[in-house]
Amino acid sequence: MGAHSLEGKLFIMGSQSTGYVEVLVNRPGLLNELLDDAEVALRQAAMTQRCAGILVTRHYPGRYTLEFSDTVPFGETWEQTLS
Repeated sequence: MGAHSLEGKLFIMGSQSTGYVEVLVNRPGLLNELLDDAEVALRQAAMTQRCAGILVTRHYPGRYTLEFSDTVPFGETWEQTLS
C-alpha cells in the first residue's frame, strides 16, 4: 500500500488487484480530485478483470473507501454514506 502526502492532502491507496482504495483528505477542495483519481485506478483494474462495479463509501468527512462490489453492476459506480 502506498501513501502520498501533498499540500495538506493524504491519499492512501490499497492494492488495485484486490479492488480496494482508501482516500483520506483534510482539504475539502481536493476531495473530488482524489476520488476521481482513485475511481480511475479501480476502473482500469476492473476492465482487465471484468469483475464487479465500484462502491464508494463515505465513512466520515475526509475518509472514503472505493472497492469492487458484486452488488454494483459491472461498469457502474455507486455511492453510499455510513451513518
